[in-house]
Amino acid sequence: MPDQSPAAAAAPLPVLRLKRGEDRRLRSGHLWVFSNEIDNDATPLTAIAPGALVRVQSDRDQFMGYAYVNPHALICARILSRSEASHPDASLWLHRFKTAIALRKRLNGEPYGRLIFGESDGLPGLVLDRYGTVLVGQIATAGMEKLRPDIEQVVQELLAPEVLVWKNDGSARELEQLPRQVLTPIGKAPEELSLIENGIRYVTPLLAGQKTGWFYDQTANRALLPRFLPPAARVLDVCSYSGAWAVTALRAGAREAICVDSSETALSFAARNAAANGVSLGTRKADAFDALDELQRAGERFDVVILDPPAFIKRKKDLPRGQAAYRKLNQLAMRLLERDALLVSCSCSFHLGADDLTGLIQSAARSTGRFVQLLAAGGQSPDHPVHPAIPESRYLKAFFCRVTRE
Repeated sequence: MPDQSPAAAAAPLPVLRLKRGEDRRLRSGHLWVFSNEIDNDATPLTAIAPGALVRVQSDRDQFMGYAYVNPHALICARILSRSEASHPDASLWLHRFKTAIALRKRLNGEPYGRLIFGESDGLPGLVLDRYGTVLVGQIATAGMEKLRPDIEQVVQELLAPEVLVWKNDGSARELEQLPRQVLTPIGKAPEELSLIENGIRYVTPLLAGQKTGWFYDQTANRALLPRFLPPAARVLDVCSYSGAWAVTALRAGAREAICVDSSETALSFAARNAAANGVSLGTRKADAFDALDELQRAGERFDVVILDPPAFIKRKKDLPRGQAAYRKLNQLAMRLLERDALLVSCSCSFHLGADDLTGLIQSAARSTGRFVQLLAAGGQSPDHPVHPAIPESRYLKAFFCRVTRE
């Protein structure tokens, strides 16, 4: 933990002053400060070390919050506290964790799910997932990286995990000039993780897996699937990863399921998860677009197609190409559907709004002669809470669509 002596506590933090008028977004509740919003004449960014703590002030010297800084990043500062009395120290991190844990206990009595969701939990740059006594996290910013020893001590004090793994191998770290690395400060990292989602047991890869190992953000959407599943359905799970959608469908009465993914490792876990739950599924290692095209040419038809692809739009400039990809994926899927079928179409691209996705689904329907009815709209699970002032914290869309022939 940081030195909590009176001398250390009294040490003033450097000031980061905003240009005139650049405090509006912060006053509305957002936590990000961009480099072009800084008054570099008054407080040069280059004079502040990456990860350093600062006081953010308006051009009129009004206190806006405590933040950490990275002068090399476009988002050069992220607010940690808006109260002058709540200093960015060990007691604040402890409070943030206790508040986050209290929410997750109300949401899910079992120790599985997202424990910390960055800005939405007042801990920007940090995500932490729970797999029983194993915690897997990712740190995306220089400021949070510098706070990592403090965070580890809070984790140990409040949760006492057997294992803590930092799977810091995401591309976001490059934007902060941080190395990609995997660290295990507590225990020994397992090859795979075990979890329970919606009453179903799964295993998923850790080091060879994606993100922190599991996509807990889809838990609530997968819980909706049985409600809309046609009787004895034939299901195609596209971009299946470890097979959670397919296994959910099979457990709910589907007669057959096929998982499509480009990862052999992911498909092997999907088959294992099916077998462990007393069902079986088929697998197809292929690019999603290629697989859908091949299945259509082979005359295959399905009662349910689930599309859960990775983000096609990572930056705003990727929007036109990404929109075309989502439209094509949905179009290929609709050609595989039976006359009265279910399409579950998802997007985790923040830059693609919900209305944009429904528009692309409708465009795909028109091009294939289908009629679409939206039955339900889902977002990320409640353990990924949305910060109302930060649109970027609302990213996942999932639409359950009935698709019939016109």
